[in-house]
Amino acid sequence: MDAWINPLTADYAASATAPGDLTRDPAPGIGNAVYLRLQTPLGTWWAEPALGSRLHELQREKATPRTQALARQYALQALQPLLTDGRCSDIDVAVDIGSDASGAGRLLLAVTVTPAGGAPVVFRVPVRVA
Repeated sequence: MDAWINPLTADYAASATAPGDLTRDPAPGIGNAVYLRLQTPLGTWWAEPALGSRLHELQREKATPRTQALARQYALQALQPLLTDGRCSDIDVAVDIGSDASGAGRLLLAVTVTPAGGAPVVFRVPVRVA
């Protein structure tokens, strides 16, 4: 089972129950796939140019309802291959507008993924905006 990449810190998550161990992906292989597809700028990975999202284009946008709608659209486009290849049976994205500790704007994506033959899992992924 894969170690889980925490979207808030962009690092492997340490286990709360076993010191020195790593937290395992709550949906084996899906959590990291979601994270990488959302955080990688579209077209920048040499091995698969179709991997990634356009979320990085929102970094200079204000946190408005329009930006919120674009973030949802970009996330769904980036995660579509997980549905196409059959790893997931359903994906939904909700977007909340907020601010981070520095006072800068951010969008918080709540990505609900239903792995094929499994229960839904929610992943929270932050996106910086102006």
